[in-house]
Amino acid sequence: MSDWLDAVKWDANGLVPAIAQDAASGEILMVAWMNREALEETARTGRGVYFSRSRNRLWRKGEESGHVQNVSEIRLDCDNDVVLLKIEQVGGIACHTGRRSCLFQKLDNGNWVTTAPVLKNPDEIYK
Repeated sequence: MSDWLDAVKWDANGLVPAIAQDAASGEILMVAWMNREALEETARTGRGVYFSRSRNRLWRKGEESGHVQNVSEIRLDCDNDVVLLKIEQVGGIACHTGRRSCLFQKLDNGNWVTTAPVLKNPDEIYK
């Protein structure tokens, strides 16, 4: 394993939160988890790879949808416990709901309000 991976402060489950940010606009598109293998593969291939806690396996973003993430930069926060990926979101859809961003709900007067449209029906994305 590489020394740079040893600098990351992994949690008790060997994971670190990862933020995917549009490299051009700065918009946060999603937050996911990475293990060592996911972070190493992301750095090696330049494609976003995460660890799916629900499936308990690597999740190569876009493996089903085609909405891959081309990674231009990887950053580590000041506490070494959060990773930031600056990405180009292929197809413009990062969320499994068919929206550009997973962060499409805004708190407004005690209610969660949807602020972004569905760009593509998830039934058409995931077959």
